[in-house]
Amino acid sequence: MKETATVLIVDDEPHIRRLLHGTLTRADYRVSEAGSARQALAEIEANPPDIVLLDLGLPDRDGLELLPLIHQKSKAAVLVVSAREATDEKVAALDLGAIDYVTKPFDTEELLARVRVALRSRRVADGGKAQVDAGDVSIDLVQRRISKRGEEVHLTPKEFIVVAELARFPGRVITHDKLLAAVWPRDYERHIEYLRVIVRNIRQKLEDDPASPSVIVNELGVGYRLMGVTG
Repeated sequence: MKETATVLIVDDEPHIRRLLHGTLTRADYRVSEAGSARQALAEIEANPPDIVLLDLGLPDRDGLELLPLIHQKSKAAVLVVSAREATDEKVAALDLGAIDYVTKPFDTEELLARVRVALRSRRVADGGKAQVDAGDVSIDLVQRRISKRGEEVHLTPKEFIVVAELARFPGRVITHDKLLAAVWPRDYERHIEYLRVIVRNIRQKLEDDPASPSVIVNELGVGYRLMGVTG
């Protein structure tokens, strides 16, 4: 079955738009383009996309300023594709609702994989799935149960909150700040080392090889993502 999702490319560099357009078209996506923030908002209203590939360095408005406006007008998942490599830029984009962040120059196959993950994450979130399967791990968000290969795994309440936050947006990077706020509502309790200890404990229970995790993957300096989700 061919993929028929619509992708809007927002980038002021024509050669990047051409590269992305060709890559996405060959992968059977419908593609539209915009070279500025103004054009992007107009295109979103005229032809609502499923995914937006957003460059941050636009000529008329910074992409970080555009992100909330896109979410006001559309349910599209936003995947940032930018030359900005600073961790604080990545965190800012993700905290503003971007579903992922790819740094230029990029590998086109990796980009396509990120687009597929973004679509899958959006569909799971929109469908409000009660159960999410990540490899051999099954996460029941309603019954608050987790099993691995059919065997129930006991998590502490804080450990479950972390896993549940990741499972609500599978494949998407959830920033440290968002996870800390979910587990520790009071600001003074939020310490990154506490989160690292919890993730370490979760990996001991869910990963085949905790030293080389494949279910809960670290995005260095940014956050964590749940991998291996299908459907």
